[in-house]
Formats: sequence, structure tokens, C-alpha cells
Amino acid sequence: MKNLIPALAQRGYEIDLLHVRRHGPTLDEVPDGVRIIDLGSRHVYPSLPALVRYLRRERPGVMLSDKDRVNRTALLAAFLARVDTRLVLSSGTTISIDLATRGAFERWLQRNSMGKLYSYADNVIVTSEGVADDMANYTGLARERINVVPSPVVHQDCFLRRQPRPDHPWFKPGEPPVILGVGELGMRKDFSTLIRAFARLRAQRQARLVILGKGRQRDELLALATEMGVASDVDLVGFQPNPYAYMQHAALFAFTSLWEGLGFVLIEALALGTPVVSTDCPSGPREILDAGKYGTLVDMGDDRSMADAMIETLDNPLPVETLQEAAKPYEIEASADAYLAALSLPPRQTVLVSSL
Repeated sequence: MKNLIPALAQRGYEIDLLHVRRHGPTLDEVPDGVRIIDLGSRHVYPSLPALVRYLRRERPGVMLSDKDRVNRTALLAAFLARVDTRLVLSSGTTISIDLATRGAFERWLQRNSMGKLYSYADNVIVTSEGVADDMANYTGLARERINVVPSPVVHQDCFLRRQPRPDHPWFKPGEPPVILGVGELGMRKDFSTLIRAFARLRAQRQARLVILGKGRQRDELLALATEMGVASDVDLVGFQPNPYAYMQHAALFAFTSLWEGLGFVLIEALALGTPVVSTDCPSGPREILDAGKYGTLVDMGDDRSMADAMIETLDNPLPVETLQEAAKPYEIEASADAYLAALSLPPRQTVLVSSL
């Protein structure tokens, strides 16, 4: 939304961002034509009365909502308001995996709301074909009701602008190649597999591993690096305000997730021209990499295959122009075109769009 809203506003659409307190997105700058409307609640469900009043008062051309709890609230509000606003529901996660660790009631609620209620929306959009297939199979919502719209991930500048070298000694010229991982230090990103794979690679050649991100597994990952004998060549540098600098100057970007809705950092690395290796996790990497055309796919949790793929990629990287081809559908303006089609909005016409 932080990328999409300014892109649509720049094209002349009036947009209201309906804000539930303590929830995102928060725009760094509010473009002309965009209003931030506080619904007066810190939680989604209590915002229902204000949302109904808003719809009756403003009657926007279309309302876009995201995530199941918000989607259910938007559906009920549209029903109660009795307006002709088009309703587009969005979901960005592989729902069967995301719900696997939830309680029985939460699984039942989301499965049934998606399977039965989403059919009343004008459109249901998701981030990848894998997410769409999973939603249909898991919830029973007809597959033809679910449409894939590429997310607006990267600015055009990413394809053109050279990033400064990170202020880190391992990125100086002449140093061994750096393998980069980015993400929350938690179970889903599976950086333990990356560290094990790096230890296999490091046994054969000089290299370093840098991981950006914060999370609960930091101490556990550092202990694993020590156990594998590679602690001196592994650095967990925490959150960095400009991860693009690290991505562009890394020799390789390694993606080891167990599940995703798409995999934004994989797209960002490709846009910056960095070779990638990824797990073939549900869902996103297989589509982004076109079944291995733009980077090797390996089984989840397979550190041996990940090490072999990293070595092969370091030895034979794809050209920058080829890597960037994979990221082009996720460039903000290209994605905005796809969103306009999904929202059924005419080009270059002022229409009030609400985002919840």
C-alpha cells in the first residue's frame, strides 16, 4: 500500500486510506489526492459502525481491503451500508500453512469466511498463483474467483541506480564474496539451513555470510555458527535502513524460507541485479524465478543442495539484465496497471478509492 497508493494518486485518483489505530500502513508522505481517515478504533471489528457511516457518506467507487479479519469487516460494512461500492478483497499469504499453527476456532473461522463469504466480493486478489491454488484447495472458494495481481515491490530506480557500498569491512573491494540473507530471525525464514549450507560452502572456499534482520532466533543462530565452525565468517548485523546497498554489493542472495506469500526480498535482490538461490517454498519463488530460469530452486531444509546451488551460482552468475527481467512485473508502475484492472477502474479518471 505504501507503494501503490502514491502511484494511483499520481494518476489522478482520489484515495482515502481508512486507518485503524495501531495498524498499518503508515505513509511517510501523504500525496495530493490522498486523505487519511481515522475510523476511531484501535481494533478492526469495533471500526464497523464508522466504516458503515463512511460508505454511506462518501460512496467510493471501490474499496480494497487486505487480510481476512479486515476483509470480513469490509464485507459486513458493505452489506449494512447498502451502497454500490465495488469490493475487492486481498490476501497475501499461503493460508493453509499460515493457519497450521493457529487454534481450531481460528482455522474454522478463516477457512469458512474465505470459502463462503469471499464469493460475495466483486474480486478476490492474491500475490501469486501458488497462493491462489492454495486458497481454492483449502477453503473451497472457486479458483476462477481468485485472481493473481503482482505486488508493487520495487521502484524503477532499483533497476537503474547504483547503490553505495555498505559501511561494513566485508564489502570492501578485494574481500571474499559475501552471501546475503534478509528477513526476520525466526522459524519461517529458516536461516539455520542457510548457516549449515554456508558451512558446507566455506569448507571448500573463502566466503562470508551476512544476514540482515532482527528476531528471537539471533542467539540460537550465532550458537549454530559457532557449532559449525564458521562464526568468524558470519555476521548478523540486525536491521539496516538501506538493505538495497547490501543486496547490490553481495555476490549472492540466498533465500531459505519455509513458506511465503510471495517473497519481496527475492524480487528486490533480482531488481538490483544480484544472483539468487532460493528454496522452492510455497508460494512465490517458483513463479518469481520462472521455475529456475532466473535462479536455482532447492528443496526446503536441504542444506547440501543449497550449498551446491550457491557454489554453482557463484561460479556462473546470470547477467544482470537477465536477473532484472524477473523483477519487472513487480515494478510499481507495472503493478499499478495490474491493480487498476483488478479494481475495474478506468484510466485517467478521478474516482474515489478507499483502502482499508
